[in-house]
Amino acid sequence: MNILLIGASGMIGSRILKEAAERGHSVRAASRSPEKIALPEGAEALALDVTDGAAVAEAAEGVDVIVTTVSPRSTGNAVSEMAAIGAGAVAGAKAAGVPLMVVGGAGTLNLPDGSPLLPNLPPEILPEATGMKAFKETLPDSDVVWTFFAPAALIAPGERTGTFRLGGDVLLSNEAGESRISAEDYAVALVDELEAPKHRGEVFTIAY
Repeated sequence: MNILLIGASGMIGSRILKEAAERGHSVRAASRSPEKIALPEGAEALALDVTDGAAVAEAAEGVDVIVTTVSPRSTGNAVSEMAAIGAGAVAGAKAAGVPLMVVGGAGTLNLPDGSPLLPNLPPEILPEATGMKAFKETLPDSDVVWTFFAPAALIAPGERTGTFRLGGDVLLSNEAGESRISAEDYAVALVDELEAPKHRGEVFTIAY
């Protein structure tokens, strides 16, 4: 499989890059700062601004899927930044005629009682989550084949265990009330989905 991975130098993007390359996929690893990408065998690096839909489409020439892991950098303009990021990714996927996989955020999910998680988030991450949720809600009308993969509430570097649970748009927690996943296991599940799509046109999530 040929993959355009946008945001390949980030915490999650770098794990996806490693997982996909180790499974033998060809990855076009894109970032604003490609020199920061830890490039494995079977991957190539390129500079790319995800907000430029035409550039995304050009970078996606010949690939089978676009994966975007990019989120806003600031809090003050996070909603408008996420709108620009999402618009660029969607425009690129539409022009290239390929599916789009979005690395989302737990703040876009619902609680088990059906209420949104968003109002319960700390103020410092609320703008980014608000922007991400607004982007997620545009996807059904975007005219692209999309998948939105939201992690657990806590995602951080850790172990690749290959053991986890998947769910829909409801936050998953364990018996102790913890909602967490390693970035490595998140990458496993994401590449699993790329290889055998089961959630196209859907939101899904992951946790231990």
